[in-house]
Amino acid sequence: MNWNVSFEPVLPWAFIAVMGVAGVALLVMLALGRSRGTALRAVAFALLLAALANPVIRNEARQPLPDIAVAVIDHSLSQQSGERMQRTDAAVAALKDAVARLPNTELRTVEVKSGASSEDDGTRAFEVLNRALGDIPPERFAGAIMITDGEVHDAPADPAKSGIGGPLHALITGSKSEKDRQIVIEKAPRFGMVGQQQTIAFRLDEANGPGQSVPVTVSVGGAAPSTIDVTPGQTVEVPITVDHAGQNIVEITAPPLDGEISLQNNRAVAVIDGVRDRLRVLLVSGEPHPGERTWRNLLKSDASVDLVHFTILRPPEKQDGTPTKELALIAFPTRELFVDKLDQFDLVIFDRYRRQSVLPAAYMYNIAQYVKNGGAVLIASGPDLAADDGLYSTPLSEIMTAVPTGDVVEKPFKPALTEQGQKHPVTKDLPGSAGSTPSWGRWFRLVDTTAKPEETVMSGPDGKPLLVLSRQDKGRVAQLLSDQGWLWARGYEGGGPQSELLRRLAHWLMKEPDLEEEALTGHQQGNNLVIERRTMGDSAEPVTVTLPSGKTATVTLNKVSPGRFQGALPVTEAGLHRLADGKLVSVAATGSGDAREMANLRATTAVLDPVAKATGGGIDWLEDGMPNVIKVSAGRRTSGAGWIGLRANDTYRVQAVSDTPLFSTLLGLAALLFGLGAMWYREGR
Repeated sequence: MNWNVSFEPVLPWAFIAVMGVAGVALLVMLALGRSRGTALRAVAFALLLAALANPVIRNEARQPLPDIAVAVIDHSLSQQSGERMQRTDAAVAALKDAVARLPNTELRTVEVKSGASSEDDGTRAFEVLNRALGDIPPERFAGAIMITDGEVHDAPADPAKSGIGGPLHALITGSKSEKDRQIVIEKAPRFGMVGQQQTIAFRLDEANGPGQSVPVTVSVGGAAPSTIDVTPGQTVEVPITVDHAGQNIVEITAPPLDGEISLQNNRAVAVIDGVRDRLRVLLVSGEPHPGERTWRNLLKSDASVDLVHFTILRPPEKQDGTPTKELALIAFPTRELFVDKLDQFDLVIFDRYRRQSVLPAAYMYNIAQYVKNGGAVLIASGPDLAADDGLYSTPLSEIMTAVPTGDVVEKPFKPALTEQGQKHPVTKDLPGSAGSTPSWGRWFRLVDTTAKPEETVMSGPDGKPLLVLSRQDKGRVAQLLSDQGWLWARGYEGGGPQSELLRRLAHWLMKEPDLEEEALTGHQQGNNLVIERRTMGDSAEPVTVTLPSGKTATVTLNKVSPGRFQGALPVTEAGLHRLADGKLVSVAATGSGDAREMANLRATTAVLDPVAKATGGGIDWLEDGMPNVIKVSAGRRTSGAGWIGLRANDTYRVQAVSDTPLFSTLLGLAALLFGLGAMWYREGR
């Protein structure tokens, strides 16, 4: 029961006040004149004013409301180090027991995880706490307790404006004497030219270690690693050669320190995307034809291509009587191109070339050897290939797998993807290839050849080979068995993806990793390592993943499209993950699910201490023991040595109210009549 007095005046307060002032003035005059009965008159007047004020005794039936405390439990990646999770679990259990013994107190727990997304990195403990406070009436908030290693990444810049309406306490799960080594990459280029050197700068940070130089291992992809001695705290620069296009993965690893809390930040990974400076292409046109200009325009329009175009306008056997010195042409340096500098070209293209004395058999033999040693040749043929003096009658036949029959098919047809072509990266998903019939314009001529089905990715009429891709020793050869591709470039019947097909052909011939038909790759996507297998087969074997710590896991791959299979593995460790499926081996670089979270693994009080002081909270190390949890009245200290306090707010809910007017009862009326009667009685004597 809770009693209090309130007033419900019969007349306005202003009228009662005027009466009171007038009555007091009259009583003062009577008192000064020593009139009899002044005291009784004052009592009677006071009772009259009280009756007009109408005092009411109010009794409230109240229900106490429990105070609410919030426990923020840190389950971020850095909490996986050492004994932190064991201490966290023990502290949560002890805190729940302690709060359960407190009177009129409720404990709500929320969890914070790290690395949820690239925009929401680190331990966002205050964000989680503020969301929890949004569901708690401010007058019932008793305080917050964070059980964490202290590595919180969203602490308010101004602790005085944290918006926490109560004490914030922190229970630190780590140890004051933790040891840790960490590789910190200070500078790493994002891109690099293939064949050129780039510099990576890093340092080795060491906490509570001996401070002596240690051997640090630097490895690039699958190459043999190198070792250098590094002194903790000093910046070291390492030259790295970008040896191929695409991702060049550099891993830097420091040896473990005795008693180290975690080995995850002993390694760091940098990824340099290799890009080619210029693509050197030699285009050899055997004779002028409508498609020649198309080839030239496509290659010249690409700013990354250096094109040397060799066109035979007048072969030696052609006699037109014009003296050579009168021709507006310069002598082409054939020996320099096909003997001295052939290996400097990335790609050689033959466009409708016949065997002619301009390029003797010795030059053709050089080109065949150039391919076998790792070079690339694209042969775009017309009727010339079916002729007796076609390229197949030269030493180039050693590298050509599409063998001409001597016939030329002259009929309209739409190029189509073969079953292998639907899997091969060069032709897979070409624009307009969806559906049973591609939405491309027709061609009208095809050189009849015999080729291996597994090397044929596009076909013409009656399923005859149209585009054949083959490997020859270290090099590659592409044969396009029609000279009608220029119709696509000119938009005939809607055209087709000629420029895209040529681009992919060139990059496949140059062994671009993204266009390898047999490839095993991995990349980090959020907190998962996504593994992809490209294959010309109908299935993909499970992939064995070797984690940086040496642990292994098996990932089953599922088909997502023809020739493409995928699987995923949660990221639990930072560094290089080695992938193997029995045929292919590769590496994939990962951060941690959250690189910012793993940047510093040592437990600390520095981040939360300003906020705790500003709110009246305290910070305790759990290795020193769990502090006592008590309730304190508002306005008193909420932390001290060995204890933390939760605020007692004494809030309640009113369930019922009963009012008793004093002067509306017989007792009140009797008192008033008694006062007036006593005054009159005194006057009558």
